[in-house]
Amino acid sequence: MTSKTAPTDTDFVRWFRDSSPYINAFRGKVFVIAFGGEMLADEQFAPLVHDLALLNSLGVKLVLVHGTRPQIETCLKARDAELVYVNGLRITDTTALNCVKQAAGSVRVDIEALLSMGVANSPMAGARIRLVSGNFVTAQPLGVRDGVDYGHTGEVRRVDRDAIRQHLDNNDLVLLSPIGYSPTGEVFNLSAEDVATAAASQLQADKLILLIDGKGITDNRKRLLRELTPDKAETLLAGSNKLNSEQQQALRSATHACRHDVKRAHIINRHTDGALLLELFTRDGCGTLLSNDPYEDLRRATIDDIGGILELIKPLETDDILVRRSRERLETEVDHFTVVERDGMIIGCAALYPFIDEQVGELACLAVHPDYRNQGRGDALLQYLEKTCRQLGVRQLFVLTTRTAHWFRERGFKSGDIKNLPVKRQQLYNYQRQSKVFIKELD
Repeated sequence: MTSKTAPTDTDFVRWFRDSSPYINAFRGKVFVIAFGGEMLADEQFAPLVHDLALLNSLGVKLVLVHGTRPQIETCLKARDAELVYVNGLRITDTTALNCVKQAAGSVRVDIEALLSMGVANSPMAGARIRLVSGNFVTAQPLGVRDGVDYGHTGEVRRVDRDAIRQHLDNNDLVLLSPIGYSPTGEVFNLSAEDVATAAASQLQADKLILLIDGKGITDNRKRLLRELTPDKAETLLAGSNKLNSEQQQALRSATHACRHDVKRAHIINRHTDGALLLELFTRDGCGTLLSNDPYEDLRRATIDDIGGILELIKPLETDDILVRRSRERLETEVDHFTVVERDGMIIGCAALYPFIDEQVGELACLAVHPDYRNQGRGDALLQYLEKTCRQLGVRQLFVLTTRTAHWFRERGFKSGDIKNLPVKRQQLYNYQRQSKVFIKELD
């Protein structure tokens, strides 16, 4: 017997249809994905490999950047040595550098092995993924800072963008290790986050994805912050929020990337099975998104929004909650509409019809997608249109409704009469619907 919580065929079909815009949008795009060496140490990488294979099959161009911290620490411990940090920066002596080389080589081989799997009846069956790595990262030494010699610790100077793009265009996955090389043949220990950020920026990648411990970036009450702009992220870093060092590093990297030609950066939980797919193929994701452009926007509607508005209001028209509107009518009245757009989908709308001479306005066609109700979007639309009314000199807002009287009452609307409406609106009143009139006085 099927469990009540088990996904149904209908759920699957709906998810697949909802994900199709992302599948189309991601084809041919460059994603840089960074993860720590902990993923291999904790044996979490195998499930991730399956998801990477899926992305590759969908035409996404992938650059993977791995860390090596636990592997380096294990090597150092075996040699009775340790990696020393000063001012948050690593000091890499000769012993540590040898461990860095050993760890990077070991991790790279493990990743290559997992991406070479092709067992029948497994997610990797028939994948045939080619993974390439090489001296793509040119580095320079940190040198001596505040009297401290950081030895073989370096910083990224340049990423060989053309060579990487050539491999990506050949449908190869590119693997970058946290190691860089100088023109004089020296080897430097780098931060995986810095390599990922530099690669994403110089490739002008569509996404930088950072997998970390924890669910993403949280506020002081441990609530996930789903969307941030670089400005808000910098305010967060400068404030008193209790972010751990990994969250801070990830947020700095994501912010830098968005400031340097990367469209979006995602910070997600490495412990969540399928987190990569949830973040990329669902509208709300599962982690923290950084973007220069608002992920959700409340704005005036345009002719391009007609299809989205029709799709949003159709179920409400079917249930006789809203008056039916044809595409032709919407096209002539679209200037009256305001919409809430979330990542390309219209999830809310409302219309304002002002009667300037009477200083009265009609609020109509207020609708919010079922998945986003009770989250304040209806209030945001109402507040926006009330502000618009005041700018137009409208002193009174009215609405006609058959089912949602309580919602408007809770927001200051009071029962009215048809006689209270402008004469032109009285003449258009539909007596068959018997809509109730509610009026709100605007201060």
